[in-house]
Amino acid sequence: MTGQIGVAAAQAAGDQPAEKAPTWLDRVLEFEVGPVAHGGHCVARVDGRVVFVRHALPGERVRAVVTEDRHGAFCRADVIAVLQASADRVEAPCVWARAGGCGGCDYQHASPAAQRRLKADVLAEQLHRLAGIDRAVEVEELPGGPLGWRHQVRLAVGPDGQAGLRAYRAHDVIPIADCLLAPSGMLPPVLERAWPPSDEVRVERDWTGQVRVSTGTGPDGEPVRRRVGDRVWDAPPGAFWQVHPALADTLCGVVADWAGAPAGGRAWDLYGGMGVLAAVLAEQVGPDGAVTVVESDRRAVAAGRAAMADLPAVRWRSGRVERVLAELTEAGRPDVVVADPPRKGLGRAVVDGLVAAAPDRLVHVACDPAALARDVALFAERGYRLAELRAFDAFPMTHHLEAVALFVTE
Repeated sequence: MTGQIGVAAAQAAGDQPAEKAPTWLDRVLEFEVGPVAHGGHCVARVDGRVVFVRHALPGERVRAVVTEDRHGAFCRADVIAVLQASADRVEAPCVWARAGGCGGCDYQHASPAAQRRLKADVLAEQLHRLAGIDRAVEVEELPGGPLGWRHQVRLAVGPDGQAGLRAYRAHDVIPIADCLLAPSGMLPPVLERAWPPSDEVRVERDWTGQVRVSTGTGPDGEPVRRRVGDRVWDAPPGAFWQVHPALADTLCGVVADWAGAPAGGRAWDLYGGMGVLAAVLAEQVGPDGAVTVVESDRRAVAAGRAAMADLPAVRWRSGRVERVLAELTEAGRPDVVVADPPRKGLGRAVVDGLVAAAPDRLVHVACDPAALARDVALFAERGYRLAELRAFDAFPMTHHLEAVALFVTE
């Protein structure tokens, strides 16, 4: 009521409320594209406003349509015509990688080498801006090429029962016939069927080539066989596993090189899933050591126990890392910690808990450049420096990457 009285009084006094600026929604703009930004777009400036534009490349001159304008300092746009193309531009292999199309791919219009450079630029910029670190970054290619790598796909189902992928920043379901990021033949049998509206369909390909399909948000369905090295896991449907078939082995190799857990020592694997990285730590500490896996998904813990029953050093804790960390610290200082948190990163509370535990080395696996850079800054404030950094193009055609950082005490 007070606010209404204040407005009425201002109007009576001759002060009219400021009018909103005219919306730019659906307006067609022509401009030169600036640098790449985190999130799968580039940045431009038009009439004093920031424009985040998709399907563009730095240095290009384009015509773009505004797709979102909330009257703030920026708006979003999508390229509809390229007037001066970058040398890195290629023809997108998928017809849905365009304005008004699928939200899954960001960089199909760039060569694979250019995609990796764009991702490296983003990671370097985030480290500079959020952590005050200037560091050359290389995003390394994984085996298998830019298509056919996605062995897990979550499909949405529209009101008509047609499964598909979401449009960019929208709930609309695009009725695709296939997705080129998935292995050939994996999705068409699923996309040709009718499904309960508003359901979710999970399609997962195991290491033998068998395709498993499950629906809804529950755990129903046959286990999905996963393999890293010589070890096999029977994973529950929908349980977390790296979508690129080469990434799990790659991460194990990096952890093996950097963890340096001593024989008979103590190690933690936080957000450990089914214990893929814990198996590497167990090999380092041996039967007289101890590796504690902390994971909140009880299905993943059960699968990990079964797959790693032959490793006496591995112990399991079901629970959230934030709630278990203090108790672990009371049980003894770890020599090394490996952490693979969700996209939001570790955050201040977990970083404080890890610093209190005082490991000699900490290996941080991250899938978001900004979250990693924030964690780098938090560790630096507490006496842990970034000693090593590697990044991998584990999600070709998208803006996503996977990075691994090694922290050591000053």
